[in-house]
Amino acid sequence: MSTTPPVLAAELAFAWAEIQRHHPELPDLAAPEALIGESSSACGGELSFERLLHEAVHGVAAARGIRDTSRAGRYHNRRFLAVAEELGLEHVEEPHASSGFSLVALTPEAKKRYRPAMERLNRALKAHSAATSAETTRAFRGPAARHGSSGGGVRVKAVCDCGRNVRVVPSVLAQAPIVCGGCGKPFRIPETAAAA
Repeated sequence: MSTTPPVLAAELAFAWAEIQRHHPELPDLAAPEALIGESSSACGGELSFERLLHEAVHGVAAARGIRDTSRAGRYHNRRFLAVAEELGLEHVEEPHASSGFSLVALTPEAKKRYRPAMERLNRALKAHSAATSAETTRAFRGPAARHGSSGGGVRVKAVCDCGRNVRVVPSVLAQAPIVCGGCGKPFRIPETAAAA
């Protein structure tokens, strides 16, 4: 299996840093490549700058100690919406019955503010998509990847140094380390799983 191209990982890190420049309390993105290929019925499955900004809302909420979702991360509440509006996202419709205010879109002001970062990320995503489309057409992706997930995202196995493992949505692990109670080391997604 292939690994994440360095250019795409670098562009994800650049875009995240650009969001941090405007919102310094946003934590660092631990593993930019963890966002690639992640599918989530609540947050949308396709990676874009808008999706990255959505994940940044969760990061700011976590840094502030705000519980911005419920129902195993599927329902995005009004606290999520308040932070989203601060970061340049808006929700113009009524909240969805199962995902709440998750379907947010960039405001015109945010599009202007982030235009260079958006253009760079879009070029890298198109190149990544073109490079990987041939290798994914014949690969078995499993039912969760084909049909979406009702659990807030596709969970992958994360391991620690003592060999214990947990199933976790990559974006959750990217927000902050999950530490093993046995060895005290953080769980991490093996490179082969992250590249899948």
